Amino acid sequence: MGKTVVCPGSFDPLTIGHLDIITRSSKLFDKVIVVVMRNFSKNAGSFTTEERVDFIKRCTKDLGNVSVDTYSGLLADYVREKGASAVVKGLRAISDYDDEFRQALTNQRLNSEMETIFMVSNAEHMFLSSSVVKEVCRLGGDITQFVPAEICDDIIKRLGRNNAYDK
Repeated sequence: MGKTVVCPGSFDPLTIGHLDIITRSSKLFDKVIVVVMRNFSKNAGSFTTEERVDFIKRCTKDLGNVSVDTYSGLLADYVREKGASAVVKGLRAISDYDDEFRQALTNQRLNSEMETIFMVSNAEHMFLSSSVVKEVCRLGGDITQFVPAEICDDIIKRLGRNNAYDK
């Protein structure tokens, strides 16, 4: 396919589902820009933007065509600025599709050159979200099967049962 694509998200924190979409995208496109976006409908987040970027860089270090960036404006503007041809979004379920479809239509109105590509999650990741990871971790559960090994200890240190959230 030979194009630059953008994989946007809040990645708070990065999950193995996110990493799967990024890895699969890196096999299909020449360049993948993973951009940590601010989600204005969510709180500030459990991890800073810098921490999220670091997590993604550590987990994608072996993917030579993947870079990581941040942006707090409109995704359609970012795609235009970077000369990307498309956005790649992972879909877990029909409920994701409804929201993502509306976003795709809005983005296309804002940037008519931009396409949105939906990549279906692998079945074993369909239930997984950053919210699930945070809840399981805060309640003392094992998150090793939900997040990349490179960042698991960082997440547990911040969110685990014996952290500041429980005091």
